[in-house]
Amino acid sequence: MIRLNNISLSLDSSEDNLLKKAARALKVSPKDIKHLEIVKKAIDARNKKNIFFVYTLDVELKDVVAADKIAYKLPRIRPGVRPIIIGSGPAGLFAALILSEAGMNPIIVERGYPVNERTLHVEEFFKNGKLNPQSNVQFGEGGAGTFSDGKLTTGIKDIRIQKVIDELIALGAPKEIKYLAKPHIGTDNLTGILVNMRKKIESLGGEYWFNTQLVDINTKGNRLESIVLENLLTKETYELDCKHLILAIGHSARDTFEMLEKKGLYMEAKPFSIGLRIEHKQSTINKAQYGAFWNHPKLGAADYKLSVNADGRGVYTFCMCPGGQVVAAASEEGRLTVNGMSHYKRDLDNANSAILVSVSPSDFSGDSQLKGMYFQREIEAKAFALGGQNYFAPIQLVGDFLSDKISTSLGDVLPSYKPGYQFADLRECLPDFVVDSLKSAIRQMGRKLQYFDSHDAVLTAVESRSSSPVRIPRGNTFESNILGIIPCGEGAGYSGGIMSSCVDGIRCVEALVL
Repeated sequence: MIRLNNISLSLDSSEDNLLKKAARALKVSPKDIKHLEIVKKAIDARNKKNIFFVYTLDVELKDVVAADKIAYKLPRIRPGVRPIIIGSGPAGLFAALILSEAGMNPIIVERGYPVNERTLHVEEFFKNGKLNPQSNVQFGEGGAGTFSDGKLTTGIKDIRIQKVIDELIALGAPKEIKYLAKPHIGTDNLTGILVNMRKKIESLGGEYWFNTQLVDINTKGNRLESIVLENLLTKETYELDCKHLILAIGHSARDTFEMLEKKGLYMEAKPFSIGLRIEHKQSTINKAQYGAFWNHPKLGAADYKLSVNADGRGVYTFCMCPGGQVVAAASEEGRLTVNGMSHYKRDLDNANSAILVSVSPSDFSGDSQLKGMYFQREIEAKAFALGGQNYFAPIQLVGDFLSDKISTSLGDVLPSYKPGYQFADLRECLPDFVVDSLKSAIRQMGRKLQYFDSHDAVLTAVESRSSSPVRIPRGNTFESNILGIIPCGEGAGYSGGIMSSCVDGIRCVEALVL
């Protein structure tokens, strides 16, 4: 197999021409090529007058023996008590899948509902502001990633990534995720994928326990002996022997973090980020990124990724959702937080992104390991009050935010957040240093990306859960200070997105069974 990089095609060229391009690069006839595979496809929009696609190709020639691709190998089985996984987000699910394929019959404990019922609860919340604390954008089958853009981009390089991609495609994800430079699944596709994954895990001996929450752990010395679970529908509690617990609870299971702290699980407050969602017309972002080609049918909805230094703090855009919507992401009554979501086609009117300011433990008061979590709760409570105490989000136009004025009317950007919004002074729900950094950053980003700082862009408060406020240290065996507990995924501080969470779930299983 020969890898070819930087093979370009104009926007109006057919991918059928890749065969000729590859043959020309290799100085062979197209007839000499036995197989051609697209490994990566990206857009080069650096020159707005000449935008084109750039490909990486794997080419197999006739009469040339191709080397076998390196594939993920299933870990060896170590017999013992059935492992239990807490949480069915990306990390927990891929841990469950690998354990099931290894014949270890895991139990997946999820406090929320199966994805189809969960979706109905989320839609009801968006419609009328009726929050179900156990079934929302944060809790339920698939975790917080279910209601997102389904981004699979990651900065890590790991052989397990191919395993994740292959599994997702087999479960129903678009085949394009295998080679797009910025792959995404879309929240509309994730529902079916999660149902298919559950069926596969169950067919291999795994077992799902929905509406069930970890409420206590029992230890002997520094080793886990058993756990206590509560059925949230019947309020029945029961104790299970447990020697291996994969803790993949996500970043929003705050009551579980508090319980674990009381039981002696060591955690560390860690840096994270807070800020707002910024929303533009998608056509505006397309024009900024693609110039005269902004409406070309092959380009689709444009994205962006920006970062600056503002007043000594890092400020950056995060989880940018082209053609998407800002969503109500609360999981606790009396607190309000937002996130972004896109369907696979990314065909809605607006683009949105978090714009976040880095914060560190020195910014939080108190001595608790969970002081960052309490800091999040404080600003979410202020946002809830500022929006009218009914889960309406407080909003402000960018121009008014920069001028310290409460907005009184909208411009050309109509807020996508549901159940509703209320004009407010967003300074009232964020610390002064965050506001100052955001103002500086928005102006700087406007110089990097045309229209970013336009007066009519909408800011929605508050984005507070971009990552976990704690890290649970783990040793060489991936166990915490309580042996038998394996902290996993984003909630434990070891990943930052769907792909890296899936990979960490697999790594935790390998530590368990090897």
